Amino acid sequence: MTSGALPALPVPRLLLWRHGRTEWNAEGRFQGQLDPPLDERGRRQAAQAAPYLAAGLTPEDTVVVSSDLVRAAETARSLTGLLGGPLRLDERLREHGMGSWEGLTRAEVADRFPEQYADWMAGRPVRGRGGEDPSEVAARALEAVADLPPAGTAVVVTHGGTAGRLMERLLDLGAEHRRVFGPLANCAWSELTVQGSRWRLLRHNTSVLPQPEGRVEGMGSGPAASATPDGGAPPSSGGADAVL
Repeated sequence: MTSGALPALPVPRLLLWRHGRTEWNAEGRFQGQLDPPLDERGRRQAAQAAPYLAAGLTPEDTVVVSSDLVRAAETARSLTGLLGGPLRLDERLREHGMGSWEGLTRAEVADRFPEQYADWMAGRPVRGRGGEDPSEVAARALEAVADLPPAGTAVVVTHGGTAGRLMERLLDLGAEHRRVFGPLANCAWSELTVQGSRWRLLRHNTSVLPQPEGRVEGMGSGPAASATPDGGAPPSSGGADAVL
């Protein structure tokens, strides 16, 4: 394995669900471990996505665990309100710590830290900003999943960067394969299951697409609005969670 053998996990199926949109996402502002709440659209996204996630799940065989940051916890409660089961909060599922970038927009980072920003956009390690190493994020998120009670399915409500690092770790992708998968859009999710001795990605970036009027256009897998800046979208249409 690229980072050591995986611990035995108590669940054979994971749904990694990114939180709904925040005002900072809409502004293209790096959130990291700062704690802005969902905006009105983010709350609507969570309410629209929750029934699709809940389909086929039962409280007896499902565990729902969330980052303790308010944007993730509020998203998660839209699901537990339907399932009727408890919500577990775990700080190990927080977003990738971004150090000196937290609270800044993409444009502000590019202006103040041009060399760091160039490395980030090119997918190279970013030195000197503080925060966390990607391997540290993957390790703590994996520990959070390993500590869950046994269940058929775990819904892990987290953030763009953390979900990406956990998925890469489960699929045994090394640093050279980072960014093989596009980042999760706001309120989109990925599904992974155990097959034999390995994890397999069944779906990625599945989402319900909310319209301005609050209608639901449909559900699909692939690029969606509110992608993180790693996808190259302009800040006005994308979030700014950590994707390294």
